[in-house]
Formats: sequence, structure tokens, C-alpha cells
Amino acid sequence: MHDANGTLASGCIIFNLRSYSVGSDTQLFSVPAMPGLGANSMQIFLDTANIAEIKKSLATGVVSGVTTNPSIISRENKPFDTCIAEIIAVDPNLTVLLEVLAMDTQGMISEARKLNNISNNIVVKIPMTPEGLAAVKVLSQEGIKTTVTLVFSLNQAIAASCVGADYVAPFIGRLEDIDTDGTELVNTIKRTFETQKNKTKIIVASIRTPKAVSTLFSIGCDIITMPLNILEGMFKHPLTDAGLKKFNEDWQKVPAK
Repeated sequence: MHDANGTLASGCIIFNLRSYSVGSDTQLFSVPAMPGLGANSMQIFLDTANIAEIKKSLATGVVSGVTTNPSIISRENKPFDTCIAEIIAVDPNLTVLLEVLAMDTQGMISEARKLNNISNNIVVKIPMTPEGLAAVKVLSQEGIKTTVTLVFSLNQAIAASCVGADYVAPFIGRLEDIDTDGTELVNTIKRTFETQKNKTKIIVASIRTPKAVSTLFSIGCDIITMPLNILEGMFKHPLTDAGLKKFNEDWQKVPAK
């Protein structure tokens, strides 16, 4: 594909994937998968428990996980067990983040164990409290994946990493609501984790705009979880619309025979 200088290697041909009408038949010209493209380290999760939204987002091929919390679950007006079973039924390989409700350490541990038994792809969300940190310490030793949620400072992220959290979830939109730079917090957490060479990853939550997504990934964020409207906003650009319109208009000028 690309040579050492980043230019396209000789012999590489790129096609537009489009459908063209030839006579009465419509032909779709596809291109084989390009070699050398591995798994992407960037991941996008969707903030929802709504089945229609999950199916719509999965159809794009962009989303690999779903993030829930008590507020998100409550919007669906379904029993918790039913809601989660329906989500997993959509795609058993989907990563699903589920949050504990208990406030004490033992209660969180007990809930987390039950949630973990639902599926191999469950990540348990634990609140950023002293009790939550103690729970994460136990759960990490048991191999249960955890996200420490409601992180608003570097010190909180450090504490979560020290007890073995797989992920920390800074809420940048809520920080910006109080005139604090949430993006800089993520940048600082990322630099600190890299300096210490630890394995805790960053899931950024509370996303307000599509622009925030590109900024956060550019500074090394691992995962961003967002509502459907933000995901759909990522796909849009007026020049894309204008370009497609121009291509289609010009194609109409091509003689059929």
C-alpha cells in the first residue's frame, strides 16, 4: 500500500465503491480488502440501551461497545434484566458497560460478580469513591474487568489505576459545564499513564460535540463513548454532500451506450 515515505506503492489502484446502472441492470463494483489493515486501537462506544439505536449504529461498522448507566437504563422503561438481555442478543460480541448501584464495597463486589456472569463481554462500572476503589482492587484480582467512572481529576485516575482498573472514565462535558478544560485533563491522564507504562485505558464520556471526538482521539484517547447524535454528526460534512451531488450530476451526462 504505502512505501516508507508514506506514498502509495506502485501497482496500487483505488476505486470508488459505487453502483452504476448499465442498461437495465445495476452493477456494484467492490474492491477486495486491503492487506496489512489490522484491528484499530481507537474504539467508539454508544451511550444507550435503546435497541433501535444500537442496531442503527452497529450497521455503520463503527461501534464496538455500548455504555449504560442507571439514567440510560431508566429511559427504556423495561426491567433491567430484560434490557440487558436484549442488548446482548443484538450482538453477543458487543462490549457492554454495566454500572453497580450499591454504595458500599461489599455490595459493589457482589453486584459486579453477578453482572460479570451475564456475559464474557461485560465491563463493570464502579464509582470513583474510596469504597469503589476497594471493590475494584478485589475485582481486578478476580479477573473481572472494571471501569472506574465519574473521574474528574488526575489524582482520581491515578488512584483507579493503582487498584487495577482496566479503564478510567473522565466526564469531560460535565467539566466544561463548570468552565474546566476536560480535554486537558484527558491529555494529562494519558501522558501520566504513558510515563508510568501502566495498562489502564481511558474511556472518555460526556461528549457534547463531534469536534471533541477528533480532538480527544488526536491526543491518544483509547475509547470514546457518545450518544447517537454525536456519532451521526461525525459522518457529516457539507463538502462531502456537495462532492457527491456533483459526481451524481456529472454521471447523468455519461451516455448509456
